[in-house]
Amino acid sequence: MPEFVIEGGHPLTGTYTPSGNKNAAFPLISAALLTDEPVTLHNLPDIGDVRTMLEIMADLGVDVTRHSAHSVTLHAKTIRKTMPDPLLFSQIRGALVLMGSMLARVGKITLTAPGGDQIGRRRIDTHLLVLQALGAKIDHNGEFILSVPDKLRGTDHLLDEASVTGTENALLAAVLAEGTTTLWNAAGEPHVQELCLLLNKMGARIEGIGSNVLTIHGVDRLHGAEFTLGADYLEVGSIISLAAVTHSEILIKNAAPHHMRMPLLVFDKLGVNPEIRGEDIFIAANQPLEIKPDIGGMIPKVEDAPWPAFPADMMSVSLVVATQANGTVLFHEKMFESRLYFVDKLIAMGARIILCDPHRAVVQGPSPLHAERQGISSPDIRAGMALLLAALAAEGTSTIRNIRQIDRGYERIEEKLRQLGARIKRVAD
Repeated sequence: MPEFVIEGGHPLTGTYTPSGNKNAAFPLISAALLTDEPVTLHNLPDIGDVRTMLEIMADLGVDVTRHSAHSVTLHAKTIRKTMPDPLLFSQIRGALVLMGSMLARVGKITLTAPGGDQIGRRRIDTHLLVLQALGAKIDHNGEFILSVPDKLRGTDHLLDEASVTGTENALLAAVLAEGTTTLWNAAGEPHVQELCLLLNKMGARIEGIGSNVLTIHGVDRLHGAEFTLGADYLEVGSIISLAAVTHSEILIKNAAPHHMRMPLLVFDKLGVNPEIRGEDIFIAANQPLEIKPDIGGMIPKVEDAPWPAFPADMMSVSLVVATQANGTVLFHEKMFESRLYFVDKLIAMGARIILCDPHRAVVQGPSPLHAERQGISSPDIRAGMALLLAALAAEGTSTIRNIRQIDRGYERIEEKLRQLGARIKRVAD
């Protein structure tokens, strides 16, 4: 298995263009199942998880035509099976969004256990409850067997948590349901918004996009469409963090700054002050990196929550920023009980962090980081990227193993970083 070998301690400079939103790719690909006409998607990230999702679609019978590494046309003229390939399905969690589309198109789907990052228990009850409310029947005997005995009908439903994928499944099912569906406590993340925009372009009638109340007026059929994914705001946050910890000057092109309002507030709390230039974000070298105390000199807190709050997937990289900032800050990870379990690797590199419990870590900085020559392993996508940033900030040469995890979320990351002057190479184990 390949590894990254990184010589850290060098400032970077240049222009960086993020890939398309990884988390939008899965529901947008799944939406192609809702019509027998072609759906063309542009700016898809060319990463392992997206390639696996396209393999799953092809196995279901969808014609998949690649125009380039980032553009694909999906034509679901017919669907020849109702069970996604278990081996492929076990590799990615994003394929769960097939539930809503398959129920709406063919009225049945059988699922085995999904894959994805091991960051704690990740329940799918929210998905199943809303699909039941729309008229689906659910059996579980080691596999989940979902079917529609009669037809999908609109419903007024309160999601028991603001689940992103649960909201996406509800949208994919409700657009072809009979009548009107109102979803309360719906997720509003950028990828949910992009799914709504594509579905409306295909002929759906969705109101309230970006809010936590979505109204879906069911239609009889959808047609084909062409759609371009926006920038991956999580990748944008990662590169802001990279610039901060390496004292680098970086311009992020097409950075979707309208999706970065809450992350920029948190970065400001950590002493990082990017400049918005139209659709670009500029980070000057040598940011202040001074943690701002709360009023009264109290220790500030960074905590995640559903949109529009600070994204859970940005906690790991922002924690690395805090190790290089002057002051003390508490990180409170509320959503996943194993998200912070990578901090022991940062501690081994010299960071001053107290892991209070699975959900809270106190960071005191700045701490000079040193290389980890024996090698550190990437436990999940976001933690892997955080360790990569730490290695680039550390003095000396580090080795990062299990970089397949990083590849799942970041396209050709070592090539992009080398264009900024990073000393990173991919080598065989």
